[in-house]
Amino acid sequence: MNNCTNCGERLTPSARFCPGCGAPADPELTRLSRGQARTAPEEETRVAQSRPWAAEAPRPVRPLQPPPQNAVRPQRPRDDKGDVEQVVFKVRPTLLFIKVGYALAALVSVLIFGLLAWFQVPALLAVLLALLPLLVPAYKHVRRNTVTYTLTDAKIEIEQGFFSRTTRHIPLRNIQDVTITATLPQRVLRFGDVVVDNAGAAGGTTVLDNIPDPRRHADLILRELRRWR
Repeated sequence: MNNCTNCGERLTPSARFCPGCGAPADPELTRLSRGQARTAPEEETRVAQSRPWAAEAPRPVRPLQPPPQNAVRPQRPRDDKGDVEQVVFKVRPTLLFIKVGYALAALVSVLIFGLLAWFQVPALLAVLLALLPLLVPAYKHVRRNTVTYTLTDAKIEIEQGFFSRTTRHIPLRNIQDVTITATLPQRVLRFGDVVVDNAGAAGGTTVLDNIPDPRRHADLILRELRRWR
């Protein structure tokens, strides 16, 4: 038997409350009923007993490892000073002539198909013959897409060719003058040629043919030239 912690009366083993004062037979419940909170060490001990894994030491955090010195990193084009080049513009010849060529070829194809149908030519053969004029603007379109003019903060790059690719580099420090040439129809349609005078060892003149808005592209070239002078 136990005694009541409140009044000292004897308690039976199965008693939950004291028959004399009515206090709980469990000393822990008695302390809580009096408003006494568990002390911090007791609370930590109780938590540690209920969660034994919490007492384990935390795992050390591995520091981030730098990449190996021999790792392959993507390379970007660099100019003569070792700085990364910045692309100012990349342009191709105007697409206006290609569009006009497609329109004219489509008109000719319709006329050919109508003429062949008048003479009662088989439909399949008539369609094949009528599509032949479209091959001309299609070839011009593919050829136009193989020409690219690129200006960076260090050079002008000209790429030409489809199967055999040719790339020409003109350093900005070798450029003496930039000229715009445009006929009256070209000025109305807002395209023209930008002529670049090269003062390198080979010398000569480079022409950016039939590019849209040639004045704006020439101003961009001149702006980059002022940085080199």
